[in-house]
Amino acid sequence: MSKTFTATALVAVVALGAYAIASKNASAGPDTNEKCYGIAKAQMNDCGTAAHSCAGQAATDGMAEEWLFVPKGTCEKIVGGRLATEAESKSEHNHDAM
Repeated sequence: MSKTFTATALVAVVALGAYAIASKNASAGPDTNEKCYGIAKAQMNDCGTAAHSCAGQAATDGMAEEWLFVPKGTCEKIVGGRLATEAESKSEHNHDAM
Protein backbone atom coordinates (compact mmCIF):
# COMPACT_ATOMS: atom_id res chain seq x y z
CA MET A 1 0.00 0.00 0.00
CA SER A 2 2.77 2.49 0.82
CA LYS A 3 4.53 1.79 -2.52
CA THR A 4 1.32 2.59 -4.38
CA PHE A 5 0.83 5.79 -2.38
CA THR A 6 4.43 6.85 -2.96
CA ALA A 7 4.20 6.16 -6.70
CA THR A 8 0.91 8.04 -6.94
CA ALA A 9 2.33 11.01 -5.03
CA LEU A 10 5.41 11.09 -7.24
CA VAL A 11 3.30 11.03 -10.41
CA ALA A 12 1.15 13.85 -9.03
CA VAL A 13 4.18 16.02 -8.24
CA VAL A 14 5.67 15.47 -11.70
CA ALA A 15 2.32 16.16 -13.39
CA LEU A 16 1.81 19.38 -11.42
CA GLY A 17 5.31 20.54 -12.30
CA ALA A 18 4.78 19.84 -15.99
CA TYR A 19 1.41 21.59 -15.89
CA ALA A 20 2.91 24.65 -14.20
CA ILE A 21 5.66 24.90 -16.82
CA ALA A 22 3.21 24.43 -19.70
CA SER A 23 0.80 26.99 -18.25
CA LYS A 24 3.57 29.53 -17.77
CA ASN A 25 4.84 29.04 -21.34
CA ALA A 26 1.38 29.19 -22.89
CA SER A 27 0.34 32.27 -20.94
CA ALA A 28 3.63 34.11 -21.32
CA GLY A 29 2.26 35.73 -24.43
CA PRO A 30 3.48 36.77 -27.84
CA ASP A 31 6.50 38.66 -26.54
CA THR A 32 8.25 35.53 -25.31
CA ASN A 33 6.72 32.72 -27.39
CA GLU A 34 5.97 32.04 -31.02
CA LYS A 35 3.83 29.52 -32.87
CA CYS A 36 5.94 26.78 -34.36
CA TYR A 37 4.18 24.76 -37.06
CA GLY A 38 4.90 21.19 -38.11
CA ILE A 39 6.51 19.92 -34.91
CA ALA A 40 3.56 18.78 -32.78
CA LYS A 41 3.25 15.12 -31.90
CA ALA A 42 -0.15 13.46 -32.30
CA GLN A 43 -2.59 14.81 -29.69
CA MET A 44 0.04 17.22 -28.31
CA ASN A 45 -0.76 20.41 -30.28
CA ASP A 46 -1.42 23.67 -28.43
CA CYS A 47 -4.55 24.92 -30.17
CA GLY A 48 -7.13 24.43 -32.89
CA THR A 49 -6.80 24.61 -36.67
CA ALA A 50 -9.19 24.61 -39.60
CA ALA A 51 -9.60 20.84 -39.06
CA HIS A 52 -10.56 21.03 -35.34
CA SER A 53 -11.11 23.56 -32.59
CA CYS A 54 -9.13 22.32 -29.61
CA ALA A 55 -5.68 21.58 -28.29
CA GLY A 56 -4.68 17.95 -28.16
CA GLN A 57 -6.50 16.93 -31.33
CA ALA A 58 -3.64 16.59 -33.84
CA ALA A 59 -4.24 13.32 -35.67
CA THR A 60 -0.62 12.44 -36.49
CA ASP A 61 2.91 13.60 -35.75
CA GLY A 62 4.29 16.58 -37.68
CA MET A 63 1.09 17.79 -39.36
CA ALA A 64 1.82 21.01 -41.26
CA GLU A 65 -1.07 23.03 -39.76
CA GLU A 66 -0.56 21.94 -36.13
CA TRP A 67 1.54 24.13 -33.87
CA LEU A 68 3.10 24.49 -30.44
CA PHE A 69 4.16 27.58 -28.53
CA VAL A 70 7.95 27.61 -28.23
CA PRO A 71 10.31 30.24 -26.84
CA LYS A 72 10.96 32.95 -29.42
CA GLY A 73 13.93 32.20 -31.64
CA THR A 74 13.85 28.42 -31.24
CA CYS A 75 11.31 27.28 -33.85
CA GLU A 76 13.59 27.49 -36.84
CA LYS A 77 16.24 25.53 -34.91
CA ILE A 78 13.87 22.54 -34.62
CA VAL A 79 13.88 20.07 -37.51
CA GLY A 80 10.63 20.61 -39.43
CA GLY A 81 9.74 23.77 -37.49
CA ARG A 82 8.23 26.71 -39.41
CA LEU A 83 6.96 30.08 -38.25
CA ALA A 84 4.09 29.99 -40.76
CA THR A 85 1.83 27.26 -42.08
CA GLU A 86 2.70 25.83 -45.48
CA ALA A 87 -0.34 27.60 -46.94
CA GLU A 88 0.81 30.95 -45.53
CA SER A 89 4.34 30.35 -46.81
CA LYS A 90 3.06 29.55 -50.32
CA SER A 91 0.79 32.60 -50.25
CA GLU A 92 3.68 34.87 -49.27
CA HIS A 93 5.90 33.33 -51.94
CA ASN A 94 3.22 33.81 -54.63
CA HIS A 95 2.60 37.39 -53.46
CA ASP A 96 6.34 38.20 -53.62
CA ALA A 97 6.58 36.80 -57.16
CA MET A 98 3.94 39.26 -58.41
